[in-house]
Amino acid sequence: MSSNLAAENQPILLRHDQDGVATLTLNRPTQFNSLSEELLTELQTTCDALATDAAVRVVVIAGAGKAFCAGHDLKQMRANPAKPYMQKLFRQCGRVMMTLTQMPQPVIARVHGIATAAGCQLVAACDLAVAADVARFAVSGINVGLFCSTPAVALARNMGRKQAMEMLLTGDFIDAAEAQRRGLVNRVTSLDQLDGEVKKLTDSICAKSSLAIAMGKQMFYKQLEMGLDGAYQLASETMACNMMAADAGEGIDAFMQKRRPEWKGR
Repeated sequence: MSSNLAAENQPILLRHDQDGVATLTLNRPTQFNSLSEELLTELQTTCDALATDAAVRVVVIAGAGKAFCAGHDLKQMRANPAKPYMQKLFRQCGRVMMTLTQMPQPVIARVHGIATAAGCQLVAACDLAVAADVARFAVSGINVGLFCSTPAVALARNMGRKQAMEMLLTGDFIDAAEAQRRGLVNRVTSLDQLDGEVKKLTDSICAKSSLAIAMGKQMFYKQLEMGLDGAYQLASETMACNMMAADAGEGIDAFMQKRRPEWKGR
């Protein structure tokens, strides 16, 4: 069996669960993990299922092969040039990105290679991102006459406006260190230490109350779209509700008694 045929027979999205962490691996390595309709569908279905799975505390998104994700599948798009198709495709992609924000578990991008266009959007849509020092990032649609409008939504919510616009207008790559300086990724490490650095984050998150994290994540994104007064009202209500939860009482008691808390979770 040829390597290409073997790849075609593999699932396009892999899932591996261990110690409360679900790792989803984009598995179209010969297409640089481009986001085909089918891969977007698999991501949506899997994330919808994960969102209701209390046993999963953190989700990690990774890529197989050389790239993290090279954006949309341009061949598939050119084969379907009608506007209704394009509208459906970009709505589908937007829904996936929104789901990453709305699901109760923190989502971490594990970026080992290039992340371009919608692939860069995917990194920006995740709650956290850890990149290898060899990773590179771009919203390069402008190079083929296509402004990366949907990636711009997530990108502009990660970094300053002028920094985002420079990437969008030039299509130029930035390296992992620059991506960290601009706020697109949290941590940068060597490729051989990438999994270890991701694990530091997942271990820390898994040690916390899943209820508090879910409530806090929902509040965090909602308040970003609100005025200052409304944001404080939402945050105050969230904290009051959080304080009524058994996990908050347990956590405070454990802190005062100098012991490890026993979370009940969501």
